[in-house]
Amino acid sequence: MRLALDEAGRAAAGGDVPVGAVVLSPDGTTVLATGHNEREATGDPTAHAEVLAVRRAAAALGEWRLTGCTLVVTLEPCTMCAGAIVQSRVDRVVYGARDEKAGAAGSLWDVVRDRRLNHRPEVVEGVLADDCARLLTDFFRLR
Repeated sequence: MRLALDEAGRAAAGGDVPVGAVVLSPDGTTVLATGHNEREATGDPTAHAEVLAVRRAAAALGEWRLTGCTLVVTLEPCTMCAGAIVQSRVDRVVYGARDEKAGAAGSLWDVVRDRRLNHRPEVVEGVLADDCARLLTDFFRLR
C-alpha cells in the first residue's frame, strides 16, 4: 500500500485526484505495474489509477488475464474500475479508503463480488485507510 500511496502523491502533484494503484505478481513479491490517476493530465476519463495499472500489468505479462495477481489501490474502486478488475481476472483487490459515494467493492455497490458474474476476486479493505483517506481529504480541502 505504501507504493500505491507514493503513486497517489504523483497524481496529486499533477493536479489529479490522489489515487494510486499497484499490481503485484501471483507470488506477491514482484510489482508488475503501477498507476495513478491521469485524467487531468491526459484528458482521458478512463485514466483511473486501477485501469492504468491493470493495462500496464497485462502488457508486462503479455496477456489480458491477470490470474493470481493482486491489485492494491488507495481508494475503493468505482464501477468502471470494478468492471476492469472482473474482466482482467485479478484474484485479489486490496484497498485503503472506502468510497461511500462511488465505491463498487463493498460500500455503495459490490460489483467485484456480484455472484452473477463469472469472476469474483477476494477483497481486503481498510489497509492504511487513514493514510489513504487523509491524502484525499487534504487534496479536496484545497479545492
